[in-house]
Amino acid sequence: MSENQRKIFAGARIRHLRQTRKMTQANFAAALGISTSYLNQIENNHRSLSASVILSLFNSFGFDLSELALDESGKIAVDLREILTDPIFADTNIMPQELKIAASNTPNMVRAFLGLYQVFQKTREQLGQLDTTLSESEAPVAPMPYEEVRDYFHYKDNYIDELDRAAEAFARTITRTDRQRYVLLADYLSDAHGIRVVETKSAAEAGSIRRYDPDSQTLHLSATSNAATNLFQMAYQVGLLEQGALIEKLLDEASFHSPSAREVCRMTFANYFAGAVVLPYQEFLEAAADTRHDLDRLAFRFDASREQVCHRLSMLQRPGQKGVPFYFLRIDRAGNITKRHSATSLKFTRFGGSCPLWNVHASFEGHGEILRQLASTPDGLRYVCLAFSKTIPTPEFRKTSRKYAIGLGCEAKYASQLVYADDLDVTDPRRFEPIGTGCRICERSNCRHRSVPPLARDIKVDHNTRNIVPFQVD
Repeated sequence: MSENQRKIFAGARIRHLRQTRKMTQANFAAALGISTSYLNQIENNHRSLSASVILSLFNSFGFDLSELALDESGKIAVDLREILTDPIFADTNIMPQELKIAASNTPNMVRAFLGLYQVFQKTREQLGQLDTTLSESEAPVAPMPYEEVRDYFHYKDNYIDELDRAAEAFARTITRTDRQRYVLLADYLSDAHGIRVVETKSAAEAGSIRRYDPDSQTLHLSATSNAATNLFQMAYQVGLLEQGALIEKLLDEASFHSPSAREVCRMTFANYFAGAVVLPYQEFLEAAADTRHDLDRLAFRFDASREQVCHRLSMLQRPGQKGVPFYFLRIDRAGNITKRHSATSLKFTRFGGSCPLWNVHASFEGHGEILRQLASTPDGLRYVCLAFSKTIPTPEFRKTSRKYAIGLGCEAKYASQLVYADDLDVTDPRRFEPIGTGCRICERSNCRHRSVPPLARDIKVDHNTRNIVPFQVD
């Protein structure tokens, strides 16, 4: 790594810190013991942060040094680069360095551009539906509120400190005996809120996983759900009842663009709280290291499901207490990503399908067994990838069970911390299968599984030769 690559540029974060303290550049510079011109250069990313400035930030303002490693400008730049591969920008020649500068110096403007593109994409898809005489009910467009909430958590590294710590504190109050947490949580709802918890078949038949009746103060849980799901749903109810003030504060700070996005995020915050109750941060972090991230052992120890364990592993981003950085995703049989997060450099496509060579797709062919894959991405990084299928049964013959594929993985440099990599040779580059983000933006030119040409590259067609892929990528 070169000296320039090791320099820390955090202009947007320093400017935000100064503005939230309502300080002028002169006053802020004086507090740091530097000149105003030097501060101005730092805020505009013309100068990097020196060790003395970083120390002054910590001593004078309690600045969390770990935030310097969480600069979201890299994520914004990746999202921006992907969008700029759209053919509508074909005549726009933007250098990679320009993207990095824009993401670092004007992150709010870039986010506004990303949001505008999402609106454009939705409109384009709706027009395409009309053009092919398909009704919206036959080919629904993903609602914008969900995308806005996904982006919020994406740039928060899927970790909300206040909510996570509140859940961890609550979890301690229901884990001090040998009784099962399911029983303890049901008793807590009864004692603290007068809520009766019942498992009913009628809820399952109505398609409900959880239904709360405020008039009778009864929480109905599906009799067909497993214990892990019902434990989670009880914790969700506690989150709504007891964390309302904190959730409202977080929602106000998020400043979503629509009431729908706010309500989606309210639900997501309650889900976050529930997951952090079932899998308390510190205890789970230590157990993950102790079991070397054995998913089934962790699920058994915490009365959780494999999916809950995988999702939580991708959320262990507490400053100063981080776990192994994992990516996590869940896709349905049509290839739609219904959950996604990456604490790694691996990015998921916002539009279009993911790479067919990724083992997460092959897991649909199995019966829940964990598949392993060594994979490398076009940026040269190598990953240990895990995948398995999950089926949610239905109590009716005429209704199809829901089936998902779960993907979890980390960079190969963490392989020694994974029980699943013990017999895998991560030192041999030939063992790693080349995968991409998605055909639309993948730069590999010799892939036999390519479905569509890359948007940012020219193609050639040789009319005298027909290969597996009917075109060549320049």
